[in-house]
Amino acid sequence: MYYVYILRFAKQFYTGSTNNLRRRFAEHAEQKVFSTKNKGDGKLVYYEACLSEKDARLREKYLKTAWGKRYVKNRIKYGS
Repeated sequence: MYYVYILRFAKQFYTGSTNNLRRRFAEHAEQKVFSTKNKGDGKLVYYEACLSEKDARLREKYLKTAWGKRYVKNRIKYGS
C-alpha cells in the first residue's frame, strides 16, 4: 500500500506520500525531513491509502492544488 498524508503545522499544511506511514510520520517527528524540520510538531490530520505508487503520487499532486486544498479543508473541518 502507498499512502498520501497531510500534516498540520500551526496554520500550515504539509502534503506528502509514502509506502510506510508510521516510519514517515516518525521521520517528521524527529525532524529528519528537510521541508518540515523547522516547523515544529506536526499533527497527522488526514491520510488515504492507494494500491499503487503512481496513484498515490497523482493524488498527492491533486491535493496540493487549490481544489485539493478545498477538499481537504472540508473533510477535516470538524476533526482537528
